[in-house]
Amino acid sequence: MPDDVWFVVAATVLIVFGGLFAAVDAALTTVSMARVEDMVKEQRPGALRLANVLGARGTYVGLAVLMRVVCETASVALAALVATDLFGVGWGLLATIFGMAVVSYIAIGVGPRTLGRQHAYTIGLASAIFLQGIGILLKPLTRLLILLGNAVTPGKGFRNGPFATEVELREVVDLAEASGVVAADERRMIQSVFDLGDTNAREVMVPRPEMIWIEADKTAAQAMNLAVRSGHSRIPVIGENPDDIVGVVYLKDLVAGGGSMSAPVSDFMRDAEFIPDSKPLDRVLADMQRTRNHMALLVDEYGGIAGLVTIEDVLEEIVGEISDEYDVDEVAPVEDLGDGRYRVSARLSVEDLGELFGLDIDDDEVDTVGGLLGLELGRVPLPGAQVDSHGLRLVAEGGPNRRGRQRIITVLVDRLDAPEDEALGDDPHGDDAHGDDAHGDSDDARGDRGRRDGGHRKDAHRKNGHRKDRRSDRPGDTEYSMSTQPSTRSEDRT
Repeated sequence: MPDDVWFVVAATVLIVFGGLFAAVDAALTTVSMARVEDMVKEQRPGALRLANVLGARGTYVGLAVLMRVVCETASVALAALVATDLFGVGWGLLATIFGMAVVSYIAIGVGPRTLGRQHAYTIGLASAIFLQGIGILLKPLTRLLILLGNAVTPGKGFRNGPFATEVELREVVDLAEASGVVAADERRMIQSVFDLGDTNAREVMVPRPEMIWIEADKTAAQAMNLAVRSGHSRIPVIGENPDDIVGVVYLKDLVAGGGSMSAPVSDFMRDAEFIPDSKPLDRVLADMQRTRNHMALLVDEYGGIAGLVTIEDVLEEIVGEISDEYDVDEVAPVEDLGDGRYRVSARLSVEDLGELFGLDIDDDEVDTVGGLLGLELGRVPLPGAQVDSHGLRLVAEGGPNRRGRQRIITVLVDRLDAPEDEALGDDPHGDDAHGDDAHGDSDDARGDRGRRDGGHRKDAHRKNGHRKDRRSDRPGDTEYSMSTQPSTRSEDRT
């Protein structure tokens, strides 16, 4: 009987130590290295030791787990000796299994781990010196056990053991929002940073028909006039055609030119940067920061100019839409009209349209709602065109631009209430109403779109929920009667 008492006392002490090591394990996986470094600067007691422990976090977490398992196993063995002595082998083992399962769950599993996360830094600072001492004594044994664990685990394993696996940051951010640590807008911003690598430049570019450019033989005065009217400080300079980009002229260079306003704009332009339109945005941003260049021309797989991207387009992927005093004509990406009806920008992505109605719209042929209209119609859509697609009714809205060309700006979208509703694929205005020019524009647009968009597939899926209508260096609408001249080109002739 006296031996049984000592066994019970020893088992109780081991359970307490097992709980302490479980708390240390939870604390080490919770603490932030950045905050510990701040504590070191503040000369908090034990902060330097804790920083050294975090430098080999995997090793010390593995050590804490090892000590917890040893204490827990030893306590179960001692409890089994006492129970079998009192109740016999059968009932004693049964009592040990159920009794120690409850005790271990409460005293080693739930309670200490909760305390370890709630008081991670206090426990970490207090336990750092003991962990370092135990680590020195048991380091060979810990390394041996890690090697054995990696040997029986499929794959390459981990040099510091499997206990320091990195928690998915996306899940951490979502949990932080759920607990009120970060706001919803902050969560979306952080998630957008992760998505930069999955988004290519083509998804945020200013398409070629909407680019504002100037010919190389124009004068500096004409270029300055165009920059002032358009509100853009960087304008691509073309040679023989829009595919022949010879440089980029900066408004600051024109102003610094002083009295040489009659000189050709080619005397002021700088070299243009060309990148493939499939380049991920995180690499685009890194290159722009390295070269200190805020604009790049995108080249498609056929060698033609697909569009341009600015650093503002990339930053909008992170922080959301950026508007300035020149964006008075900006079209909202989505406008809720009530009763399940929405007015969306023609440039809204088809994925975002699907999310708006809870549908899976994944068409590899097109990227935008305007493109979906054209695909369903089989021709360039004009204002008033109506189609039914994916259980939705889409009605194009817009009007003539400054040159009289018809273009769509927004699209009315609502669900089809009855299956007998028929899509009206023809333009109610009629092609004859626009004459030969409308037909010519449509043919040119199909040829130009086939040259620029043919063969392209969507390279990335948008994960964040705040994708918006792209803008930067564009007038804010979608020109579907594509020609080799954008709407502002004719105005640069003074």
